[in-house]
This record gives sequence, structure tokens and C-alpha cells, in this order.
Amino acid sequence: MNPRPAPGRMVRVDGLPLHVLSEGAGPVVVLSGGLGMAWFDWDAVAALLVPHRTVVRFDRPGLGLSAPAAAPPDLAAEADRIAALLDALGHRAPATVVGHSLAGFHAEAFARLHPARCAGLVLVDGSVEEDPRPRLPRAVRAAWARGAAGALSAAGLPQLLGPAARRLISRAGTVGRHPRHRWESAGYRTSRVLRACALENAGYPYQAADLVALRAHRPMPAVPVTVLAAYDGSESAGELRWLARQRALAAELGGRCTVAAPSGHLVMADVPEAVARAVLDLR
Repeated sequence: MNPRPAPGRMVRVDGLPLHVLSEGAGPVVVLSGGLGMAWFDWDAVAALLVPHRTVVRFDRPGLGLSAPAAAPPDLAAEADRIAALLDALGHRAPATVVGHSLAGFHAEAFARLHPARCAGLVLVDGSVEEDPRPRLPRAVRAAWARGAAGALSAAGLPQLLGPAARRLISRAGTVGRHPRHRWESAGYRTSRVLRACALENAGYPYQAADLVALRAHRPMPAVPVTVLAAYDGSESAGELRWLARQRALAAELGGRCTVAAPSGHLVMADVPEAVARAVLDLR
């Protein structure tokens, strides 16, 4: 059972019910989380932005409280979904899109495919794949993901372990200790969310490859771009390589790279003020 009524509302986007939360007034900012994440992951960032912006958060199909989609995730479809969501909410002016991790692909694709709708980008520890080469046909990986999710659901694993797995992933992606969110157990006990997570994971390499192809024939519009890279403060080779890759991504997009520290991958939890500042300082 959900602990209380959903804080947002259901909005039909291309016929699919999506859970959406829109707050504040002023220029529009869309917040989109990484693989398997939900609207509540942005609570701390939204609280800082709402006094200055119209903040739109939504759950991708199957995640959070949104209905599942028939088709597996696709890069162009995710970019189009952002545009269609803005239309459904009546936001016609260009919007700033904040994409975390995997959603960094979607944010960049949105800018390239809908340049007139984009006011700027903030990529929060965005995914980087310099030379993605998926080895299996897309349909094969999607079928495997559906089958695996179905088998785990039949065994009752989402109900038993879903919230615990979500909590472990959250702890691994942060450097600080954060209280458990009251909504963590609601969705992650369901086979719907497990299936959506499996399909997003299976589709990751194809979305990365599609973005590389998109860059070749759809130029970036002349909008401000900030890449906000997570840094835990260590001098490990892995951390330094990641910072270098984030700087290269910023250079690729003609933007600037700033560092959020100390932070794990879930920057919006560790240093929400850095995300809010990146949005408000976007020029």
C-alpha cells in the first residue's frame, strides 16, 4: 500500500499515463533521473529551485508511479517524450532540461532533436560512452530483459527484496548517509518497476550508440550547457579518469564542466545545492 496519495498527478502523454509533479513559477526546468530512478529522488533539488523556477519532475514509463510502455526504451522516443510532456502541461516556451546519468543521453537528444524547445542543459554526472558497440540485436536483449524480469517476479523477488535492493544502490551511489524516503518501498516492490529497470539496463548500449549517431547529423543548438561531475574527494585513478571523461563531454557539447564534491553518483542526494546552483547559474 502507498503511504499516502501520490504528490503529483497522472498526465497522458502520447496515450500513456505518466506520473508528473509540477511546482513553482517562472522559466521551466525538467528534472529527469538516471536508470530506475523516480520523481522523489529530486526532492531536495526541487525545494531549492521552486522559489525561482517552474520545476517539472516525471517518472519514465514503468518507473515511480507511471504506467509501463509496450515498447522498450529508445533514445529518440525519450527525447520526444520530454517535448510531449511539456506540450501536455501547456509549456510552450523553451525549457532547461536536467538529466542525471542515463537521462543525460535523453537531455542531449532532446536538445538536438527539439532545438527550439531547449533553453539549456545540465548533465548531472551524465553517462559517457565514447565508442559504444552493442554486440547483440536490440530485440534480443530486450526479450532477455523481459524474461529475466518475469522470472524474478514470478519468484516474488520484487516484493521480498525490491526496496532493500533500491536502498543498497542508493547507499552505493552516495558518500553521505541519507534518510530513507517514505516512497522507496511503494514502487520497488512491484514487477512493473523491476521490468522497467531491466529494460532500461538492456537498452543502455543502444541508446549510447544512437546518441553517437545523432551527433553526426544533428548539431547542438547554441544553448548553455553545464556538465556537473561527481567527485568523492579521492585521488584514485578511477575518479580522475571519470573527471577527465566528464570534462571531455563538456567540451564535446561546447559547455563547461564543474565539479560537485564530495559526492557520489547520486549528486542530487549528496549535494543538491550544486545541482540547483548549476541550473540557476546557467547562462
